[in-house]
Amino acid sequence: MFDEIEKELRHECGVFGIFARGRDDIDVARTAFYGLYALQHRGQESAGIAVSDGRGIKLLKGMGLVTEVIRSENIKDLDGYMAIGHVRYSTTGASIAVNAQPLVFHYLNGMVALAHNGNLVNAEELRKRLATYGSVFQTTTDTEVVANLLARYSQDKLEDALAKCMIDMKGAYALLIMTEDKLIGVRDPLGIRPLCLGSLDDAYVLASESAALDTVGATFIRDVEPGEIVVIDDKGLRSLKASNLPYRAHCVFEYIYFARPDSTLDGINVYKARRELGRQLARENLIAADLVISVPDSGTASALGYADEAGLPFEEGLMKNRYVGRTFIQPTQQMRELGVKLKLNAIEEVVKGKRIIMIDDSIVRGTTSKKIIQMLRDAGAVEIHMLIASPPTRFPCFYGIDTSRREELIANKMDKEAIREFIGADSLYYISMEGMFAALKRDDKFFCTACFSGDYPVKI
Repeated sequence: MFDEIEKELRHECGVFGIFARGRDDIDVARTAFYGLYALQHRGQESAGIAVSDGRGIKLLKGMGLVTEVIRSENIKDLDGYMAIGHVRYSTTGASIAVNAQPLVFHYLNGMVALAHNGNLVNAEELRKRLATYGSVFQTTTDTEVVANLLARYSQDKLEDALAKCMIDMKGAYALLIMTEDKLIGVRDPLGIRPLCLGSLDDAYVLASESAALDTVGATFIRDVEPGEIVVIDDKGLRSLKASNLPYRAHCVFEYIYFARPDSTLDGINVYKARRELGRQLARENLIAADLVISVPDSGTASALGYADEAGLPFEEGLMKNRYVGRTFIQPTQQMRELGVKLKLNAIEEVVKGKRIIMIDDSIVRGTTSKKIIQMLRDAGAVEIHMLIASPPTRFPCFYGIDTSRREELIANKMDKEAIREFIGADSLYYISMEGMFAALKRDDKFFCTACFSGDYPVKI
């Protein structure tokens, strides 16, 4: 299967927006292009940009990577002073062109473009309710549910309508909404999905991660608060707090795997967090070995932290082929055993005759780990100890991460020893929940850890 050559966890999407009224020197469409390019890791199925010139909204979107969808010859007509963009993986709605975002629609007060990162757990319920009121749906995404909700409250000011929508919507969302003359960012009441605010001189930028701000030369101002609506227009920036819960549920997998290492989310630098996870893993599980390697790239920072704490050398034992994209042709049945080798290859001169500690961020189904370990044995490694910089993933995510069904999660079906035997490692260790919180320097009231604990912060 195709997913044999992919990471077993997939994020849904990333969003980027810019408001640059009066800044003729800023090409907002190209700025959005670079912002999305910086967020490409968050979604590789489709991409799109919508631009407003104050009179109407133009849209360019399609299936594929940012560079495949948005090219010099088709971006030149996207003139305006604000833009929103989106890169997508599908968790709600099929991976087809009609579901690509941003969605652009007409309602009582004009045109609106909408981009969404996350997942509404009550999307189907809302869709049925809206359909009874006469709503017509052209896509299968929960983003269109948000659009129809917004239209239902169109008699109100847009920010007030969004506040009403937030009462109805349950789940995880970071939303960018653009009218002909206004840019709005919305974050769910628990802050499950990330969203931050930056400035580009006197222009404003909104993005899923701070790394996208860095890419376009913007200065980080702050994270959008959970439950906050940020409105940017000719009057400047203003904020409405639609919800103010006493606790948070930031997705812990943003820090473990999804976000770029150079991003800082809600006060935590991702690279430092991963490095500290590796250090804590060594404190909990110190193993006699010759060297430490990682499963690149998300395991690398944790492997460096482990090596530092354990006093062992870190080596690149696995080389990643970064030119095998997510849109690579599906392997035939005969190619399945070669699947992982398309993406990773063991460096025999590094691992042969060595006792190896291999660090990865997670084990989901276990099939990829099994193939990598066999690859290392074929290259001559004499011992392979696998250490995981997160607790066992036992429960599926319903908030915008495409995990397997619960019955497919290996840690739900097997204990640690059975998993070790299945993947073929000499030993297997996970970081503890307490150790993870200690490494991230926050407690359990800061994170959503439902994939480990089954404690879902929003009722499913």
